[in-house]
Amino acid sequence: MPTVGRATALTALFAGLAVALSSPQAWADIDPSGGGSETQVDADSDGQNLSATAGRIVYDRSKNGKGGKAGPVTPATNWTPPPCYYAPALSPAQLQKKLEPIWAAESTGSEWDLSQRNRYVDGQPYKDFNKEKTGKGYWWDSFIPEGGIGAPGALDCTKPYFWVDEGDPPPADTPEAVTPEILAQLAYAEIRVPDTEVTLAPAETTKVNLPTWAWLDKAEFKPVSVTASVPVLGIQATVTAEPTSLKIDPGTKDAQTYPASGVCPIDGGKIGEPYTKGKSKQDPPCGVKYLRSSGDGSYPLKATVTWKIHWTGTGVTGEKALPDGEFGADQDVVVEEIQSINR
Repeated sequence: MPTVGRATALTALFAGLAVALSSPQAWADIDPSGGGSETQVDADSDGQNLSATAGRIVYDRSKNGKGGKAGPVTPATNWTPPPCYYAPALSPAQLQKKLEPIWAAESTGSEWDLSQRNRYVDGQPYKDFNKEKTGKGYWWDSFIPEGGIGAPGALDCTKPYFWVDEGDPPPADTPEAVTPEILAQLAYAEIRVPDTEVTLAPAETTKVNLPTWAWLDKAEFKPVSVTASVPVLGIQATVTAEPTSLKIDPGTKDAQTYPASGVCPIDGGKIGEPYTKGKSKQDPPCGVKYLRSSGDGSYPLKATVTWKIHWTGTGVTGEKALPDGEFGADQDVVVEEIQSINR
């Protein structure tokens, strides 16, 4: 993610959110659980599939892809979501409860413990964990998205706990501080899309030199979305993925695809066209014709759906693009020779 100019944009964004953050109760009611990597706690609330994380991000997956075979999309470019970020994490009392047992046990060494006491208790720069500001802000911490430990850049957010007053932007030296844009990129990683196993016809076993029709269930292939929000900041972002095309890879060079490119566009929400009796010799709008038998084995046909992905969120006008995503699956196709009868 580009960092040039991020600090200026971040300051303007949070200044614009000051009105939305004007209620101290909005801060007091949130009970973050602390830092480190995200700790996911799923909670189904009236079918909304809401889940909170230690990083104070709440994901609404109620409009996401469902089913055991649904999976994450792979970005069509080298783009990756943020490897780490900063977000509101602790109240003054919670930070005290977190740090004092560590100091008492001297588990981090006396010199380190002293420097920590100086920072958070003795007024260099904070005093008594900032208790005088209870309900007026939060200690922010760094987080690694779930499953991101070990990823390049995951350990780059090294800034220690820092305080941000209600309505103020985080410090300019924290370009990874959570924003609607960062929420969108984190939500991208949460998108799940339906399985891409295509239906093939006219026969259970495909024949050499006969067009085989391919299609996907229209009811399943519709837009999906995930919303990520930070209630304590009043910011959110919704990422939507829409299917745009299906690519057929026959699994062998001895085949012909329909269309020739192997890319079947989505037309009116339909991906391909179901086969009906009497069409066995017609060219399908989406399909394949195998030119050679698979012998005693099968061909690994791969069907990949491309999803156009965009987002909108707090302070955003219109929709902003994210990299297209792809999701594919292999399926075995047995191809037999057509049996002829000699008279």
